[in-house]
Amino acid sequence: MAVILMTGAAGSIGRMLRARLAHHELRLTDVRAEEGVDRLDVTDADAVERACRGVDAVVHLGGIAGEGPFEDVLAVNVRGTERVLQAARRTGVPRVVLASSNHAAGLYERGDAGPDGLADDVAARPDSYYGWSKASMEQLGRLYYDRYGLHVICLRIGSCCERPADPRDLSVWLSPDDAGRLVEAALTATGWRLVWGVSANTRRWWSTAGGLAIGYYPRDDAESWARQVGEPDLTAPENRLVGGPMTAKPLGG
Repeated sequence: MAVILMTGAAGSIGRMLRARLAHHELRLTDVRAEEGVDRLDVTDADAVERACRGVDAVVHLGGIAGEGPFEDVLAVNVRGTERVLQAARRTGVPRVVLASSNHAAGLYERGDAGPDGLADDVAARPDSYYGWSKASMEQLGRLYYDRYGLHVICLRIGSCCERPADPRDLSVWLSPDDAGRLVEAALTATGWRLVWGVSANTRRWWSTAGGLAIGYYPRDDAESWARQVGEPDLTAPENRLVGGPMTAKPLGG
């Protein structure tokens, strides 16, 4: 059991994780307060530092969760993450788990994947301002590990939802239960790492190596929903590129 500060606890992934990490002592925060969740603006350095005192790890989910204007994702996702990392260092928190995204590497194609899948640590190739902000968060984490020894585990999360919603999800789905397993593994990992956040999908084309290296063993498979969601057209960009539909959206839109 650990004392964990969770930002973004009122968001969709935060709600999934709260029950699955309930055996820890959770300090739940979000920019929108609600019952059991304290208000925390991750861009407020002093408030973040106060929230970090006495915790064993930070699970940083807070931020803009999709494409937005450049100044917005810069302010909230990038500067907010810098505030979290800085506060963790100052208060002696040894580990931060960052919710990155597949969109940090969204413009890689299936053809770029080798026989073991597209590597967890491929260089950033963002598909949007949102993806750029996640790639920037990853590099901030690297900076804080290299300079201060803060363990930072960056999770390049796929499509995290209750069940697959479309043909793309047959490859990139992350089930809520596997999301819990992934974060649990990240809470004991060391160093600076990039790890794909994806379930044990039959059609997965992202590597399993990063997850296995930190003790993440996914159990769920989107294939159970193949009949319901239909077969993907692998020539279409949303199924050919890591970032799916985001790769075709206007920047900042």
